[in-house]
Amino acid sequence: MTDISTGDPVPLLKAMMACPSVTPEDAGVLAVLEGALTTLGFEVTRLRFEGDGSYPVDNLFAIRNGGGRRLLFAGHTDVVPPGDLANWTSDPFVPREADGKIYGRGAADMKSGVAAFVAAAAQIPTQAGTIMLAITNDEEADGVNGTEKLLAWAKAQGHTFDFAIVGEPSSAAELGDSIKIGRRGSLSGVVTVEGVQGHVAYPEKANNPLPVLAAIVTALSGETIDQGTAHFPASNLEVTSIDVGNPTGNVIPARGTLKFNIRYNDLWSPQTLADRVRGRIATVDAGRVKVTFAVAGVPSLSFLSPLGPAVDTLGDIIFEMTGRRPTLSTGGGTSDARFVAQYGPVVECGLVGPSMHKADEHVLIADVTGLTAIYAAFMTRFFGHTT
Repeated sequence: MTDISTGDPVPLLKAMMACPSVTPEDAGVLAVLEGALTTLGFEVTRLRFEGDGSYPVDNLFAIRNGGGRRLLFAGHTDVVPPGDLANWTSDPFVPREADGKIYGRGAADMKSGVAAFVAAAAQIPTQAGTIMLAITNDEEADGVNGTEKLLAWAKAQGHTFDFAIVGEPSSAAELGDSIKIGRRGSLSGVVTVEGVQGHVAYPEKANNPLPVLAAIVTALSGETIDQGTAHFPASNLEVTSIDVGNPTGNVIPARGTLKFNIRYNDLWSPQTLADRVRGRIATVDAGRVKVTFAVAGVPSLSFLSPLGPAVDTLGDIIFEMTGRRPTLSTGGGTSDARFVAQYGPVVECGLVGPSMHKADEHVLIADVTGLTAIYAAFMTRFFGHTT
């Protein structure tokens, strides 16, 4: 069992990194975390969710009920596969210290954030307030049997929170230089143009879908969607694939498809954005070909967490500790904060993450202990606040 009572996050981080918890296999990492939390007086519940066309996933909910204000920490213990081991200096699941850094899969994303929060909680008296953790092993892949279901379960049990922190890497270049107060939504789509296959020498006997496909690409990507909002950049569409499945130079293809993704701000919903896409496609003269559009995958919603005293307090603490006031950002991809935001105010506050998902993933030990100090100072001030 890892001793976390000293408030040092490094032993717990190493113990979790030694578990090859590639989604959805927890490989013992939740047992390591449960052991550390139990020693701090947390009541721990392990939950397995399955169904919805995906694999079963183990999750963990922990609470130390000291009354008063209620703080939730959300995060994940699963990691992406290490890839070709030849690209790693050493075994990705044997934590290695060198040059003031810890190397290994999960070092940055995001076992370090989990370890830092638990180590910070070790420094907070039980009677100060109520601390909860919602930890999933299903963030890096499908994400359907993880945080979303875990928080629905917690609500059904009567667990609510006043403020939440997601420990994803949120800093851009230096610890604390940015915290995320929202995220853009994501909508993917597939457009299929059906023609008639034929010989290039006899175009009158065929119906080439490619000119229409090219015109649709221009219609979708050639016009600015919006100008952005107070806290969000402009929505953006990127065409990610154009395919006709035709390796032959003298055959007119039967069909062509394009795939795209839109990262969008709080001006849009998946439905209104899909309607816009259909409207843009309708401006193209399709002639004799058939055009269809379908949303691909499950869209994620944009969200903006309400600003208030807790966000101000976190910003003040980061400024006091680093000399920098954090930027309030909504950039980057999606995260599980989108699920947390449905139940209460949430920010993402974590480490610098340029090495995440890469070979020789690593994190500065000083940043891990620095994040622990930020979390601990925030908890002290958050629980001491009475309004």
